[in-house]
Amino acid sequence: MRPADPELADRQIRRLAEGGVTVEPDSRLLAVLGASSALGDHLVAFPEDLPAVDGELPLTGDLRRDYRRALLRIAADDLVGVVDTEQTMVALSQLADRTMTAALPAKDGLAVIAMGKCGANELNYVSDVDVIFAAEGDMAAATTAATEMMARCSAAAWPVDAGLRPEGRNGPLVRTLASHAAYYRKWARTWEFQALLKARYAAGDPELARLWLHDVNELVWRAGERPNVVEDVRAMRQRVEEHNRSAFGGAEDAARHEIKLGPGGLRDIEFAVQLLQLVHGRGDETLRVAGTLPALRALTAGGYVGRLDGETLERAYVFLRTVEHRLQLQRLRRTHTVPTDPTGLRWLARAMGSSVDKFNEEWRQQAREVRRLHEKLLYRPLLEAVAKVPTKDLRLTPEAAGERLKILGFADPAGALRHIEALTGGVTRSAAIQRTLLPVMLAEWSDAPAPDRGLLAYRNVSEKLGSSPWFLRLLRDSGPVAIRLARVLVISRYVTDLLARDAEALRLLADDRELVPVTRQALVDGLVATVARHDADPGEVGPSRAPSAIVAIRARRRRELLRLAFAYLLGLLDPRTLGQALTDVTEAVLEATLLLHRPQGRFAIIGMGRLGGSEINFGSDADVLFVCDDGEEAASTAVAEQLRALLGQLPLDPPLVVDAGLRPEGRQGALVRSLSAYRQYYERWADVWEVQALLRARPVAGSMELAEEFIAMADTIRYPVGGFNSQQVQEIRRIKARVDSERLPRGADPATHVKLGRGGLADIEWTVQLLQLRHGIRETSTLDALAAAGLDPADEAALRKAWLLASRVRDALTLIRGKPGDQLPRHGTELSAVAGVLGRRDPQAFVDEYLRTARRARSVVERLFYQS
Repeated sequence: MRPADPELADRQIRRLAEGGVTVEPDSRLLAVLGASSALGDHLVAFPEDLPAVDGELPLTGDLRRDYRRALLRIAADDLVGVVDTEQTMVALSQLADRTMTAALPAKDGLAVIAMGKCGANELNYVSDVDVIFAAEGDMAAATTAATEMMARCSAAAWPVDAGLRPEGRNGPLVRTLASHAAYYRKWARTWEFQALLKARYAAGDPELARLWLHDVNELVWRAGERPNVVEDVRAMRQRVEEHNRSAFGGAEDAARHEIKLGPGGLRDIEFAVQLLQLVHGRGDETLRVAGTLPALRALTAGGYVGRLDGETLERAYVFLRTVEHRLQLQRLRRTHTVPTDPTGLRWLARAMGSSVDKFNEEWRQQAREVRRLHEKLLYRPLLEAVAKVPTKDLRLTPEAAGERLKILGFADPAGALRHIEALTGGVTRSAAIQRTLLPVMLAEWSDAPAPDRGLLAYRNVSEKLGSSPWFLRLLRDSGPVAIRLARVLVISRYVTDLLARDAEALRLLADDRELVPVTRQALVDGLVATVARHDADPGEVGPSRAPSAIVAIRARRRRELLRLAFAYLLGLLDPRTLGQALTDVTEAVLEATLLLHRPQGRFAIIGMGRLGGSEINFGSDADVLFVCDDGEEAASTAVAEQLRALLGQLPLDPPLVVDAGLRPEGRQGALVRSLSAYRQYYERWADVWEVQALLRARPVAGSMELAEEFIAMADTIRYPVGGFNSQQVQEIRRIKARVDSERLPRGADPATHVKLGRGGLADIEWTVQLLQLRHGIRETSTLDALAAAGLDPADEAALRKAWLLASRVRDALTLIRGKPGDQLPRHGTELSAVAGVLGRRDPQAFVDEYLRTARRARSVVERLFYQS
């Protein structure tokens, strides 16, 4: 093996020869002499120590000399590859233990606890050795012994630093067991427990150390329950980084050359690993290990860190520690800085067995990966959620879980336990990750009205995606997905049913940007492209090419409905934005489906009702009128019928009922009419309710030219000069009274029926539409028309508030039940669920709020609709 610096090795051999020492340099000696000028200088001064390069020599009683002899053997083993970097760190830590033992004047009554890198068995060649002293009996004598040991070690090898002790440098050097325990119970901060993760016995009284470690370890794993443990560790990391920036004078390039403290350095790995240990180690004893590498392997084996991420961090840690070893071994000086000068960099690259270019490339790549994974693991949202779960609830044993499930409010604890056992049983990696996720999700479900529903839905999703490698990784690693999934599954049958068909939509939960509604144009463009991809023969028409294309259209609709349901349930969409977004999805689906049949002439779809008003709810039908050119009625009717059939039969999806019931003569009339036929009908025979229905007419799909011609015709009907006369107004009032008395479902509570009840949607919409008919207000949206009506601000506010609240309840009911609903429950789990979706904590207070809001709206309706 070629030494790192052959010229240095040759010089040292010549110096030995000049001193009268003849050597036959082998690979071990050449490796040491070429890598460390400091160890070469030692051999020139003490040539009798040359045999130490190949094996241990008897102790001399000179602490410094014995330390250097042992160091020679460790360095030789390291440099020629007899041992790896991890074994070298262990050997250096054990050497530190032996050195402190030799330097300690008395062994009884005083225990030396190794901390930091030494405690983790990760010591490097030149480092302070962090310790804590514990004693019983004569404290003055113990303090003297500790002070003497520190002085001897500092003179012989390295400084012994007791700065991690309670109260730091302001506290007593040595404390009793009771004093330590009292401090850690009452005063210790999170970073002190983080430091204690690496505590182990090093020298002195082993029984005393055992008792100390027993007391302290119990407190360390309890520290993970602290309210702000995650925030504390992150804040400490921020302070360390700010200190580093200050120390480097803000020079980013200098910081990047720091392999310990710089971005992507050793501290990035250590902080991430230690935080995961503190949070997850409460419930998993396999994580209670001192070293960074053993802890990282345990975290990976337990599913807390992804396999690839764990392997990447382990590789990077070993690489960085090897670089650190080579740098420090050169002159036996403490340094963590990669040289910037060409000579120094060339030497380091050779010491690493590489070229300068390859070394730089690997170093930068490792630093980038470390920084990325540091951010990913240290700031993983799941950590806060796990930290809030009581320690006892992290251990999902059947006995503990069964009792806990009762407390959490599960109606069927035995059934819930079976679901948990199915998800977490066995030794697979999936089961291990589920054991991490489920305590958090159970805690989330405990606040829901029906936690059993959430667990069952989660099991179904997990079993559907159990073989997909991305699924559990997404829940564990990707932002707030696990918590969000728990929230939507426990409350929404609508979402659960859709996820059964499109489980990959879970990825949307990872990023708020994915929960923003897609624009109508983007939806149309995407669906048009979908139809084109499934259109093998552009000249072909009719149903023969519909099946594959309609499946793709349905899939896109399903994905968009899930996007909007997720966003609404998570409080990211207001009712108006939701209504517009659902309308856009419906219009895009109509447009794309229409392309499958390509009418010969012009054909347009006019939106009516909530579709026309851009106020679609999750359970709304698509009210439409179909318009064609003269002479195309028969062909266009076939198109309309096929479109309705394709969209009305959506297996396992929310159906899209294309309802043409508002057409002239209702369901008895022709499904499709020409523009001239519509004009003739509306001018001669239209009832006032049909004119009222036209208020929301708006082009939504097909020929926009024909649609605009229809709207121009409709404007002459719905906005007559001078508005409705008194006779027409009375007829509208008569129809509304009949609707109130006849259409409310039997047994419905008129006070809380959000559509037909007092102060509900119908009350407000009829009132606004009457104002439009009387005053020619040209808006298709209820709220836009309300704003344009010029009402007293208090009246407008009352109607707006009631309409928005009723719309929110209506959407919530559909999402909760999985089917449309208009009756707000007065009590029970469904009421609690509705209140929860709307962000209200007290269900009964929410009912009172709804009743109060509806009463105010009703009083305005009675005055404006019936009296004015």
